[in-house]
Amino acid sequence: MLEFSKRTNTLEQSACKYSLQDVKEPNLYRHLFPYDSIPRIPFNHRLVPMHVPDEIWITDTTFRDGQQARAPFTVKQIVDLFDLLHKLSGPNGVIRQSEFFLYTDKDKEAVRKCMERGYQYPEVTSWIRASKKDFELVKEMGVRETGILVSCSDYHIFKKLNMTRKQAMDMYLSVVKMALEYGIRPRCHFEDITRADFYGFVVPFAIELKKLMDESGIPIKIRACDTLGYGVSYPGVALPRSVPGIIYGLRHFAGIPSELIEWHGHNDFYKAVTNSATAWLYGASAVNCTMLGIGERTGNCPLEAMVIEYVALRGDTNGMDLSVITEIAEYFEKEIGYEIPPNTPFVGRNFNVTQAGIHADGLLKDEEIYNIFDTGKILKRPPRVAVSQHSGLAGIAHWINSYFGLEGENAIDKRDPVVIKLKELVDKEYAQGRTTVMSDGELEDMLKQIAPDFVERFKKE
Repeated sequence: MLEFSKRTNTLEQSACKYSLQDVKEPNLYRHLFPYDSIPRIPFNHRLVPMHVPDEIWITDTTFRDGQQARAPFTVKQIVDLFDLLHKLSGPNGVIRQSEFFLYTDKDKEAVRKCMERGYQYPEVTSWIRASKKDFELVKEMGVRETGILVSCSDYHIFKKLNMTRKQAMDMYLSVVKMALEYGIRPRCHFEDITRADFYGFVVPFAIELKKLMDESGIPIKIRACDTLGYGVSYPGVALPRSVPGIIYGLRHFAGIPSELIEWHGHNDFYKAVTNSATAWLYGASAVNCTMLGIGERTGNCPLEAMVIEYVALRGDTNGMDLSVITEIAEYFEKEIGYEIPPNTPFVGRNFNVTQAGIHADGLLKDEEIYNIFDTGKILKRPPRVAVSQHSGLAGIAHWINSYFGLEGENAIDKRDPVVIKLKELVDKEYAQGRTTVMSDGELEDMLKQIAPDFVERFKKE
């Protein structure tokens, strides 16, 4: 059967209809996931079309998935971070939702205080167990959308739930119907989708959810959960690991619209950011993230990374205040005591710091030579130089200028006597066997020895 597609303005064959394959033995894809070896990446060289949605956005799970791998936040910390999410998101809801637990008194208090803020964005959503009591709790709290775990690989269905595929699907559908009866928007978390039988379970289940959505008039979201980070974005890669194939299949074969598809990826194989961006490109409107990528094992997709990726793909910030990324990082370190690895992109203290003398010389002449973008303007994090035995005169001059905020005619050159004297003291340190970089405090003390008037004149308030 042929149908005219308004998206492509061409005639297209209507999608095949897939039925549940209720197998007796689990399909564990042992040829791909041998367990005693590195998982394999299969190719079938089939390409699906890119289908970027009209709108793309970010959702947050810092207070749910992210919090599972660290000491729980206090209520104040949750509210403060929620405020920063709102500030970063801007008026257009680029960061559209934030997900919470509802179980403890502290969870409930945090949700109430965040909802009392009255923000349109991010919307407060929840995650619950599949029970009537939990649905009543969601209703009582006034939360309009909740996540529901619907594990979809045979690893989970057969090994964790001890069910058949049909039994699992029937149970999941009954839970979704319960949510609809309460007037709550369900968000179905397709756990372990990158090890699931896509055409034998995922698509048939999604088709049934689409039927319930059409009958009830209540939108049902699908969160495609790459639980162990197995997703791959390469062209021509085969299911079940293909991120393009998963997103295309949910749209094309199950009829799920882009605005109801969300990607949730983990970083076990260093692919969280690329896979999330790929999900956007192939038709998912939402990608699910955590601040700083916190989460169990290797963590979730970092929210700040997808904020930057959003701007790179769309060409503008859509109202976001990117400098809040730096505020979030500072809050985690100063108020929460979380140690961010120093070389973490955008948020680590050394992400735009150079130690090489030749690079420092380039920065001194024009920071654009060695800085990824205007980090001072965009993130309120100007590039800096870490002083070590490799810094040279240029590196020390750059450190002085950046540390004291010297610009224009006040900036000093690498031939300045102050720079030369400071380098002599630094060289002496390393000649005595030092191996670590110099701290700001040490360098300032050295400057006080050789040029007290200089320090007094330019010392920051």
